[in-house]
Amino acid sequence: MIANFIEGLTKYQFLQNALFTSIVIGVVSGVIGCFIILRGMSLMGDAISHAVLPGVAVSYIVGVNYFIGATVFGLFAAVMIALVTQHSKLKSDTAIGIVFSSFFAAGIIAISFAKSSTDLYHILFGNVLAITQSDMIITVIIAIIVILFVIVFYKELLVSSFDPVMSQAYGLKTQVIHYTLMLLLTLVAVSALQTVGTILVVAMLITPAATAYLLSNRLSVMILIASTIGVISSVVGLFLSYSYNLASGAAIVLTTTIFFIIAFLFSPKQNLLIKRRKAIK
Repeated sequence: MIANFIEGLTKYQFLQNALFTSIVIGVVSGVIGCFIILRGMSLMGDAISHAVLPGVAVSYIVGVNYFIGATVFGLFAAVMIALVTQHSKLKSDTAIGIVFSSFFAAGIIAISFAKSSTDLYHILFGNVLAITQSDMIITVIIAIIVILFVIVFYKELLVSSFDPVMSQAYGLKTQVIHYTLMLLLTLVAVSALQTVGTILVVAMLITPAATAYLLSNRLSVMILIASTIGVISSVVGLFLSYSYNLASGAAIVLTTTIFFIIAFLFSPKQNLLIKRRKAIK
């Protein structure tokens, strides 16, 4: 199977595009995912990944690139969540639940009016083997933007992620940092649609970062581990998808889950098995 996969890489351009895009998505998901879990924004990632669905459907209906519609609706969902949270007594998790479920429902209805339900099915569950040249270019541009932002504002992100109160005392514009991360999160979620699908995007954003969190206490090392896990999972998932005709998104996400289970059981930070043995003794 591995030989067939390697042979396919040498022959087929679509498989080369899929591999390259999967690697880029693995890296950028690991980078942005670390800040998502450290700042307690996992539910926000879930909300945005679901909220882009109506934007994708509308894009297909009017005949424009799905990236445009998905980004607009993702940002709109983030703004709606912020408005509901700030101007009501509801907590953020409640606002997130209301907004993302309503957007997702609207997306399902919009799909029925779209002409190409097959393409939208791939948006839901991912089809990395159908990556186009334009999708690959967009993904690379977004990855460069995200990585440059993290490099330039690393100290600000570090302080505001671990101690928001102190960061405000230092005069950091925490709200600007927060909404910039929302924008980057939306862009990454949209760029990963073709790879893992809108339903599984949040797993790609969270699981590698959560695994890295169990393995390191340093943010820089955590980002490196999360990106590495994202890349390996993307490559393995692509191999499984190509070799066994499986859904690419599901294969990639299950691979990340295996890494998490291993870290959960054996990581020095978690020490679950050692604790279990001590409890038995």
